[in-house]
Amino acid sequence: MKRIKGPAGFTLLEILLALTILAILSTLGIAGYRHSRRAAAETVLEANLAIIRHALEQYKADRGKYPGSLEDLAREANKQYLREIPIDPILRTNKMWQVEYEQPDPDNPEGESGVSNVRSGASGTTLDGKPYSDL
Repeated sequence: MKRIKGPAGFTLLEILLALTILAILSTLGIAGYRHSRRAAAETVLEANLAIIRHALEQYKADRGKYPGSLEDLAREANKQYLREIPIDPILRTNKMWQVEYEQPDPDNPEGESGVSNVRSGASGTTLDGKPYSDL
């Protein structure tokens, strides 16, 4: 049998260099993944806010007033404006929406005011630097 001369394996330096390169690449990949995930959640938040606001306007157009609560949009027996209240993807719940009520009618200050707008209850800012509550 002939013996092959030369190194029979990898040196410690080669292994450490390969592991260092893998660590750098995985760190970059994880950072990119987190950024993409956050950007997707912000896009879904904007879409869900638009859906709720559109349903509020439909309700007002049909009934002449805004609903008393967000739940009224999903519980109407004759005409459902929403199947269910969308979730806030930042908070991962549909119970933390911040509702804004319409201004009372000056001619009828005792009248019932309904939900005219909705905002996210999440604290913090978007990737663009805007507060979530300003979307």
